[in-house]
Amino acid sequence: MIEIIKQVAVPLSWAALPVGIWCLIDSWFLAPRRAIAAGTPNPPDPMPVKLLYDVLPYLMIAVIVRMITAESLDFSLVLFLLSVATGIVWLVDKLFVSKPRAAAAAQAKPVPITLPEPGTVDYARSFFPVAAIVLVVRAFIFEPFRIPSDSMMPTLLDGDFIVVNKYAYGLRWPVLNEKFMDVGTPQRGDVVVFKFPPNPSQNYIKRLVGLPGDRIEVRDDQLVVNGEVIPLKQVGQYTDGCYVDVRLSEEKLGEHTHQVMSCRSENGMPPVFMDASSTGEKPACNRKEFRKRWGNRVCRETPAGTSMDSGDSRFPFDVVPQGHYLMIGDNRDNSDDSRGSVGLVPEQNLVGKATRIWFNFDLQRDPLHWINWGRIGDGIP
Repeated sequence: MIEIIKQVAVPLSWAALPVGIWCLIDSWFLAPRRAIAAGTPNPPDPMPVKLLYDVLPYLMIAVIVRMITAESLDFSLVLFLLSVATGIVWLVDKLFVSKPRAAAAAQAKPVPITLPEPGTVDYARSFFPVAAIVLVVRAFIFEPFRIPSDSMMPTLLDGDFIVVNKYAYGLRWPVLNEKFMDVGTPQRGDVVVFKFPPNPSQNYIKRLVGLPGDRIEVRDDQLVVNGEVIPLKQVGQYTDGCYVDVRLSEEKLGEHTHQVMSCRSENGMPPVFMDASSTGEKPACNRKEFRKRWGNRVCRETPAGTSMDSGDSRFPFDVVPQGHYLMIGDNRDNSDDSRGSVGLVPEQNLVGKATRIWFNFDLQRDPLHWINWGRIGDGIP
């Protein structure tokens, strides 16, 4: 159902711009002429015009749906363009259109009439301050993000909506992303949202492990920072049916104490399709998309020292260059991070520091589990 809605929303969203422009032109120039000719402020619109006005709200809903479901979208750019467009419409009407419109209505025959403000201008006047305020808040204070993957489990789950502190690492101009004020610096262990270096239109979230000048290695899922092995204290096993028999450990990195998922195996956690009975008393995976695509991620560990763990560094003790950071997910064996396609993250790609979970919602889970109420309001260690 979700995929069908997304497929329908895409062509409808493209139609919103020409329909919106036509409605604006009509409400500015043609509708006042029809009203003056009819001698009434609200004459009936021709059927094609009425159809366009009626369909415009649904096209705008399609635009919103496309924005929400897009995997990569620069919301700051969208808000900036929306602010500019609505501001221009409001300003042009006030400076150049409203007075001639009122003058023409006052000279209408046989009797003068009073024309209402066009609906498109009313929308623009209402949306402009909202879009501008949201743009400022998102650019300089806080910005919401949705977690789209399992790479930060168990700290963050797919479906978590988080708040990101945008001023933690300095203030940047929206859209341009150029820093104009230093406020703070990234610290080891921070959970950081950043722009994916190969494709900056996508946002990633990982834990900051390596600072400029550090030498980083991963051995049997343990971090080695400048030659010091960061202890992993095993606290149990993580099993939710999607992940089965995964090692759950506690790690202290910088000032942050958090949990890590790992599986000491040269093969990682290959997908295994099984039903609930094959995992004993363990709960079944309730995520439909995960179950369909992966089955279950079952950890079958191999003895240490017999082979290299799948999550270990292939190039140990690389020196992190100045102006760059090394990021690794808390789900050590199922995270695309600096060990893979992400590589080292330039300072200008940093978006902000993740601070708190404000909601959890995922339609890919079974209906009884769409919302995880217990995670709402949790801080991010």
